Parts: sequence; structure tokens; C-alpha cells
Amino acid sequence: MKLSLVTTLCAASLLLLSGCAELTVEPTKKVTVDKTLPVVNLTKNGVITDMKTVAFEWKSITDPRVEGIYVYKKAATDKEKEPKYYKTIDTRFATHYLDRGVEPNKQYSYAFRVFTKNSQGLNSKVFVVKTLPVLHSVVWIHSIEGLPRMAKIIWRPHSSERVAKYIIERRAFEDKEFEKIAELSGRLNAEYIDKDLADNHVYMYRIRVKTYDGIVSAPSQVVKSVTKPLPDAIMKIEATKNLPKEIALKWSASKQKDFERYYLYRSDDVDGSYDLIAKLYNNHFNDKINEDGKAYFYRVSVVDKDGLESEHDKNTVMGRTLVKPAAPAIVEAKMNGSNIEIRWQKNDPRAVSYKVLRELKKGWFDKSTKEFRGIRNTYFTEKNVMPDRVYTYRIYSIDKNGIVSLPSTKVTIQTPESKKITLAPKVEAVQEEVVNSDKQSKSDTVSDTTEVVPTQELDLNGL
Repeated sequence: MKLSLVTTLCAASLLLLSGCAELTVEPTKKVTVDKTLPVVNLTKNGVITDMKTVAFEWKSITDPRVEGIYVYKKAATDKEKEPKYYKTIDTRFATHYLDRGVEPNKQYSYAFRVFTKNSQGLNSKVFVVKTLPVLHSVVWIHSIEGLPRMAKIIWRPHSSERVAKYIIERRAFEDKEFEKIAELSGRLNAEYIDKDLADNHVYMYRIRVKTYDGIVSAPSQVVKSVTKPLPDAIMKIEATKNLPKEIALKWSASKQKDFERYYLYRSDDVDGSYDLIAKLYNNHFNDKINEDGKAYFYRVSVVDKDGLESEHDKNTVMGRTLVKPAAPAIVEAKMNGSNIEIRWQKNDPRAVSYKVLRELKKGWFDKSTKEFRGIRNTYFTEKNVMPDRVYTYRIYSIDKNGIVSLPSTKVTIQTPESKKITLAPKVEAVQEEVVNSDKQSKSDTVSDTTEVVPTQELDLNGL
């Protein structure tokens, strides 16, 4: 309370002193000294110093001959031995003078001399003063470490009511100089949170205080803060390449204490753009894909409870759905009487059955297609074919998962005219036929249609 009162009185006195002096006239080079003129005498408390100001108060000068007062000044670092002319107060009625041209914690010498129109009085005694040192900064400062991409600085509010603001300065560990990052108004402020920092990075902080009249203190002690590191990256990821219509993934479990979840990313290309496809709590995932032989590239990251995400671009794995089985190779296709007989070669051990796709062309704009499924052997016979028609066949392999291969090379057979077709002799061999003769004849009258029918025994007569 006492300090507050003294500060208030000093400020009021300085303001009063500043308002009493007008400085205009400079002294002449030729000096006529009149010893009868009054000498400037300071009052009992005639000098008040601050960090950047010095104030003087003297007794009133009543001699009507006096027109003003000369002010002389010398800094302790100046080469001159005596104070030299500095300013002029151009009225004898002034009793105060405020000098704002000083630096904190420096020593100065002042002297005063009255002047008239044609002469000057004797110099006053020399007054040696010293300005106050710069205001100290906060006396206690502390940092909070381990925060996610931020640092928290707290301090004890400054005791001086002259403090208007706090200046926060920061230096990264690898930098040489501090830089100002914030200025907080209000003496009672006691914390600052620095955001958007680098992960697992060291930062140094210090604080300066700034008074209402713009005086900035020396810096406080320096405190260090280290931001929270990212979670450890996932080092082992596995992806399947032999499952139908899906890719199964699994990876090593995170040992992060504040683990929150995993992020799974996927891309069509190893160096392409990765999309977030799943947020998971378990370390496995089945990616359902409705495409055979489709390959994807995957990456996994760990996210902690503060939302920090581990690096994930240094460990990539490729997965693929089960590829289609290889197509069979047709080795023989021929007419045998009124039948068409086709044989093929199995090219993939995964093949458990076959599909025959037949296209029948009667004219330029009249054709039909039919599928024959469930064929277990590597041969097929279509009986009682129509004369003067074009038959085209493609064979497909089918595995136990129902995955259908690409088509084989197509074969085309032109049937002869009806008078040239003879019935094939019957034999004991049994084969699977897809349609009976009644349905076959009906389907031949349909234009641009596809039928899927079950297989029946096929006649291998003539083979």
C-alpha cells in the first residue's frame, strides 16, 4: 500500500513538473555575468528520479529582471567535465522541469542558471542524480511439459501496479535468439498456452513486463518445455493374397499407454494418395472387395487420447483378393453327325467345374446365347444342332469359391445344310447335356436371348 501511494505521488509530481516548463530560448555565446541575479535553489525534495525521467523542483524566482532559466546537463559517460547547455525554460514563473531524455540506471549531472535580456546569473550547484534501474520481471515462472503440440507457461503476477502487460518470448532449442510471440494485457494475468507446436520438441520461454508508460523490463529466468511425442509407429503389417472377394489384414498391437484407436489407410498405388477407410480398436480388419485379383496397398497408424497420430508412411503392405482361375484351352471342336463335340484342357488345379457359353447365329440380326453350367468333365456335346447355322463356343473355369475365369479362346463352327447332316450313331458313353431337344428347338426361335439351364448327360458318339 505504501509503495502504491509513493508510485502514485511520483507519477502526479512528474506530470505536474512536465506541465510547468516551456523550453525555447538558447543562451548567447557572449556571457555577461550579473552576480546580483538570484541563483536557482532546489526545494527540500527537489529531485525525483524514475527509470526514464528525472524531475526537478526549485523555489520561486521573484526578481522581475529574470526572463527564464538555462538547464545544463552531462551524462556520466560524456567526455566533458562540466555540464553543458541542454534546454531553455523561457519564463521565470516555472518552478518545475521534467527531463525525459534519460536511460534507466544511469548517472547524470544537472545545473541551472537564470538569465535576463542582457546578462546571466551564477550557476547553481551541480546536482548529481541516478535514474532507477529497469523494472524487474516476474519473480517466479514455471512450464508444464508433455502437452500435445502445446506448452503451458504460468507465473506469479507482478507486484507493481505500474505493470500493464506481459511480453512472452520463445526460442526453439535449435534457435539462437528469442522472439516475441504474444503480449498479454492485465497485470493479474498468470498463464499463457502456446499452441501449434512441433511434436516432441524443446522450447525455451521467458517473460518481460511492460509498464503503462512503455517501459519494458529485463527478461525473467528462462524455462524449458518439451511437447508430447507421437505414438510409436506400427512396425509389422500382414495382408492376405488368397482369399475370395476380401483382403484380411492384421498388425502388431500398440503398446501406447494412452492408446485410443487405429487408423487404416488404403491406396490403389504404393506411392498414391491414401484414404482413411476404417477407425478400429482391434488390430485386424477384413476388407470386403467385390472384385477378383484386386490389389490394394495399406498403412496403419496409432492415435492416442490427445488425438496425436503416429507416422504411417514408412511401413506399407500390399494385399490382393484371390485371382480368377486360368481359362481352359480348347483342344478340339468338330461336327459328329448332327452333334457338335468340344474338348478342352484343364489349365488350373483350382478348377472344379466349367461353364460353356454358346452363341447361335441365324442371320445378321438373329442370334441367341445359352449357358451350360455344372460341367465336371473336360468335354461337351451339343446334340441335334440346326443346319446352316453358326455356332460359337467359349469355355470358363469355375473354382470352389464360385470364381469364374476369363473366357477361353472362342471356337466357331458352321453347320452344313440339312441334306448333308447325318445322324450320329449311338454309343455307350455318357455325357452331360444342358437342355433337352424340346427346349433346344424352342430356344432356337428366340432372337438375342440368353438361357441358363442345368446340365444333362451328353452323347460322345463319334469321339
